[in-house]
Amino acid sequence: MEPGAETSGDAWEALLGPLREEPRRSAVLTDIDGTLAPIVERAEAAAVPAAAREALAALNERFGLVGCVSGRRALEARELVGLDELAYAGNHGLELLLPGEAEPEADPSISGREREAAEFLATAPAALDGAGLRREDKGPIQALHWRGAGDETAAEARARELAVAAGKAGLEPRWGRKVLELRPTGGGGKDAAVASLLAADGVDRAVYAGDDRTDLDAFRRLRELREEGDLEVAVCVGVLSPEAPSGLAEESDLTVSGPDGWLALLRWLAG
Repeated sequence: MEPGAETSGDAWEALLGPLREEPRRSAVLTDIDGTLAPIVERAEAAAVPAAAREALAALNERFGLVGCVSGRRALEARELVGLDELAYAGNHGLELLLPGEAEPEADPSISGREREAAEFLATAPAALDGAGLRREDKGPIQALHWRGAGDETAAEARARELAVAAGKAGLEPRWGRKVLELRPTGGGGKDAAVASLLAADGVDRAVYAGDDRTDLDAFRRLRELREEGDLEVAVCVGVLSPEAPSGLAEESDLTVSGPDGWLALLRWLAG
């Protein structure tokens, strides 16, 4: 099915059926915030529902690979999900934490440049003063949030000014749901994260679910892997919300309404 094709009736079963029929050859990959866990005003207050955790644990017993791909740091993502036995790609692909590992492996492409974004914000004149932006230090990535700010419009406008200045300073600005992330150029990306996770031997079928702009990169990489013959089946699930970015529904093979909709599919896959 082409991206954005309408799914109705039992069409989603036809898309996902090949994974449930051959679980050991299949991978289930998922974003966390807005996909597994509902979006909340402050990221530190997010929680993965127990039902979602149970579904992932059940899937992990049967499927060849179950992993989470997140903008959070990998160890934080694992703590939030609460399952050490899964694989985690954190910081939008800049960290890879394999099952049972104590520490994540960092992307070597940004070695020596891990503090560039933090140093930019430290020297940007009045970067955050009075702007309503909350800073989240994720090491190589610095995130600026404005969800819940007194004036979200003004805070976003300041974020856009900072994005332009950061780009001129050689950083890469990336946008999410009421968040701007500043990062060193090169390396990472949810597309690279998906490719790394799917390098597992014996996996040739995969589904990925996400709700934000960066998840579109994962969608495109999944399709490239299918076109290149590395995957036999690739299914992209868009998790819709009132804040869904432009193109999410159009680039999805099927869509669901919020984390509850994705949870229903996880439970079905777990059989």
